Amino acid sequence: MTILVTGATGLVGTRLLPRLVEAGHDVRALVRSERPLPSGVEGVVGDILDPDSLPAAVKGISAVVHMAAVLRTPNPEQIEQVNLDGTRNLIEAVNANAPEARFMMASTSLVYSHDLPNPAREDDRTEAPMAYPASKVKAEKLLRESGLNWSVLRLAFVYGDGDNHLQSAPGLLAGWDWHPSQSLSLVHHRDIATAVNLALTGAMDGQTVNITDEAPTTVLEIAKIVGADYPASAEPLAQPWMGRIDGSLARSLGFTPTVSTVYQAARDNAL
Repeated sequence: MTILVTGATGLVGTRLLPRLVEAGHDVRALVRSERPLPSGVEGVVGDILDPDSLPAAVKGISAVVHMAAVLRTPNPEQIEQVNLDGTRNLIEAVNANAPEARFMMASTSLVYSHDLPNPAREDDRTEAPMAYPASKVKAEKLLRESGLNWSVLRLAFVYGDGDNHLQSAPGLLAGWDWHPSQSLSLVHHRDIATAVNLALTGAMDGQTVNITDEAPTTVLEIAKIVGADYPASAEPLAQPWMGRIDGSLARSLGFTPTVSTVYQAARDNAL
C-alpha cells in the first residue's frame, strides 16, 4: 500500500511519517522543496496550491492522508486558501488520477458549537466562528461530496513527542478566557498514528470520527503538568461541555488509544 501524506513537514506530519513506515506502509510525502525525510519515506515535490504538481504525487497511490493545513495566522484568506482551495485541488487530482484511493482528512474538534448539551458527537452542530475550524467545516463538505472513498478524523487537542503544543495551551486558553475547570479532550501523536492505521484498513470509510484519548483534562491540570500559571476562578462553568468530544464512535470502530491520558504521557516522558 502506497500512502501519500500531505503536511508531512508539519507538527503532526513529521511525527506520523516514521510511524506509518514502522507499520509497514510505503510512504510518500508531498513536500514543497527537496529536504531530508525519515528513512523509508519517498519525497515528491509539489504543493496543494499548485494543481499541476499533484498528478505525479498521487499516481499509483492507495490512500491519501491529508494533514496539510494552516492554523494560527492572522490572515484568514491564507487559512481559507490552503485549507479549502488546497483540499479541493487535492480531491480533484485524486479523482482524476487515483479514483480508487482511500482519502483520509484530518479535521479538528474546534468545528463544534460551544453550547452543546453534551460532549460533542459527530452529528452535533458545527458552528465555527474562527477562520481555521470554519475552513475545515467547508473542506469536510467538499470531501463528503467528492465521490471518493473518504473519512474525516476530527482530532482533539494534539500534543506530545516534544512538540510544545501542550505547553502552549495555558497561554492560548487564557487568551480565550477559558475557565480553569474547563475540560479539554486531548490526543497524543502516537494515537493519531493509531487512528490513521485503523482508517487505512477501511474501518472508518464514509464516516466522520472524533479521535480523542480516555480522559478530558482540565485547563488547571494542564497548566500544572507543564509548569505554567493559570488564573484561578470560583465562578461556575457557563459551557461545561465546551472543549470536550465524545470518542464512543471511534471506540466502536476499533480505536483504542495507546496513550490513555496526559498523565501517562508525562510518566512516559512523552509530552
